Amino acid sequence: MIRSRKAIIVGAGIAGLAAALRLRQIGWEPMVFERAPARRTGGYVLHLSGLGYEAAERLNVLAELRDRHFGATDLVFVKPDGRQRFSAAGRDAQALLGERNLNLLRGDVESVLYEAVRDQVDIRFGADLQTIEQDAVGVRAVFADGNTENADLLVGADGRHSKVRDLLFGPEEDFRRDLDHVVAAFMLDRLPASVRERAFTSLATPGRTLSILNLDEDRTAAIFAYRTSDPATELASGPVQALSSRYGDLGWVVPDLLDQLRRSESVHFDSGSEISLGRWSRQRVVLLGDAAWLMPIYAGYGASLAIGGADRLGTMLADARDEIPAALHTWETALRPEARKRQKVGRRNTRWQIPSTPFHLLLRDVPLRIATSTPAARLRRLLPA
Repeated sequence: MIRSRKAIIVGAGIAGLAAALRLRQIGWEPMVFERAPARRTGGYVLHLSGLGYEAAERLNVLAELRDRHFGATDLVFVKPDGRQRFSAAGRDAQALLGERNLNLLRGDVESVLYEAVRDQVDIRFGADLQTIEQDAVGVRAVFADGNTENADLLVGADGRHSKVRDLLFGPEEDFRRDLDHVVAAFMLDRLPASVRERAFTSLATPGRTLSILNLDEDRTAAIFAYRTSDPATELASGPVQALSSRYGDLGWVVPDLLDQLRRSESVHFDSGSEISLGRWSRQRVVLLGDAAWLMPIYAGYGASLAIGGADRLGTMLADARDEIPAALHTWETALRPEARKRQKVGRRNTRWQIPSTPFHLLLRDVPLRIATSTPAARLRRLLPA
């Protein structure tokens, strides 16, 4: 009788849940351990495309993700006083992305993956990893509550501040590249009165941006991003103090947003950065998602690569037999060029998404006006796919 292989997955975010689902598909017994006491909600906006879209099909969650797809929203660009600078119809903006692209909230993606895997996999919250030991035949993880688990493989899918990465390769500072900006995202209690419904409304001044995405009467997200040469100090001050200091001089709906920020129970607040590692695995421990290749937020591909990477990892392990370290190396070699390419795109996009001067703001807006114009969109629809 063939023994079922076991996997310890640290992290119950997008990468970890996708890995659990894929490993279960190939006959493994994954166990998911999450340090947080419960699942997170809310979060920023993301696109699912490319590898991620293809993986969602193979993981049999594409239909559920399509149900969460919020479709095309109008783009509205405003001046600091709230007056409109220019706008683009949602259908024209969506044409830039193509049909095999879903617009989603991070929390919705996690919810779909969680519902798909929760009855198949043991998922434990409040599990704080302490140590990892491994040898030629297995890996053992010890948690703060004294629980010890043994498995054939350990997947570190515990995000940008990965404990698995710290234990495997060293502190985050050795591999993080700060991109000199800070991002904050949170869900609003309500849509400010002067902001258009079903729209992505954006205000940019040199060195800072803020955007408001309204999906329906119950879901509105705010995203702030600003340049800084000292992200650590900004993060240490906390989101309320940092954003109040950086945006407090603006009028329009900004005071309302800052007031809602003070009441928010869940705020994503972190530096804009990327992770670059010389390798993603060691023996029977492998990093996945942000823990391995953190993307700049403006790459627009972090979730896609996390789900696509999890899918490909499962495929490689299905054919690995007992050569798990070799399979991990082959998987990494194939996926690494895509991660590098997307990080490069993210760095370039960051320069345009947070314009540093009025001139850079103009350089951003002119091609955007042209690309999202109705004539350009009509031309794209006439071209072969």
